[in-house]
Amino acid sequence: MRMNAVDKATETQLKNIEAKTGKSRAELLALARGCGLSKHGEIRDYLKKSLGLGHGDANTITHFATQPAAPAAGDDGIYTGAKAGLKPVHEELMAKIAKFGEFEIAPKKGYVSLRRKKQFAMIGPATNSQIEVGLNAKSLVGGERLKAVPPGGMCQYKVRLASRAEVDAELMNWLRTAFDAAG
Repeated sequence: MRMNAVDKATETQLKNIEAKTGKSRAELLALARGCGLSKHGEIRDYLKKSLGLGHGDANTITHFATQPAAPAAGDDGIYTGAKAGLKPVHEELMAKIAKFGEFEIAPKKGYVSLRRKKQFAMIGPATNSQIEVGLNAKSLVGGERLKAVPPGGMCQYKVRLASRAEVDAELMNWLRTAFDAAG
C-alpha cells in the first residue's frame, strides 16, 4: 500500500501495540468498542489500565475504535449486509499482506485487486459466508485447497475462506509467492 509519512508512522505504532499486547488490531478495536464506555477519554483510560498501554498508544486505539464505520483497508464497502461477518477475515488478510511490502489496492465492484507491477491477488466475498482469494503465480501447484482456475480468467488459482483461522501460513506462503512474482 502506498502511504504518506503520517500513515507509515501510525501503521508502525499500531504494529508495535499489537506486539506489546499480543492482540491483533481487530482484537484491540473490539476490546475498545466492547468495553461499555462511550467517551474517548474513558475508553483511552480503560485501555491504559487494562492493557498497560501508554497514553499515546491507548489514544491511537481509541481514535480508530471510535471512528464511524468505514470500509476496512481496501474493502471499499463490499462487506455489508449478510456479508458483514466476513470483514474480519478481509482485515486479517490485508494486515498480513501489508507486511510483504508496498502494493496498490484497486477497488472493483465486488472485490479488491492487489497489484505490484501486475495483479498478484484478488480478494472479495464469494458468498455470504466465504471470501475468495484469487492468486496469480505460475509456480504454484493446485490441490485440494488451492484450486486451479481454467486459463483465460483473472487469476490462475483460488482459495475460499470462511474464518480468520484459515488465514494461515499455507495461504500466506501462496500469497507471498504471488506477491514476489508480480514484482
